[in-house]
Amino acid sequence: MSRQDLIDAVATATSLPKTQADAALKAVLASLGDALGEGREVRLAGFGSFAVSERAARKGRNPATGEEVEIAASKSVKFKPAKDLKARLG
Repeated sequence: MSRQDLIDAVATATSLPKTQADAALKAVLASLGDALGEGREVRLAGFGSFAVSERAARKGRNPATGEEVEIAASKSVKFKPAKDLKARLG
């Protein structure tokens, strides 16, 4: 599903014009991004939760040369689906 498909679905489900559905989607995504950027967990009942995960620095290898390289520490977002969503997946 693309962003436009999601906007169309929201517009249809809420009877909002597509421009307002797009604005609502942008606001939701911005709020999610802001909360995750602050390191907070985001829980959406019936859908799942998003949390920031930290990866420690580690050593890896360049597959082309075999040379050892240092991989910097980083942050990533993890998603854990809720029971309701898992049930819909079958």
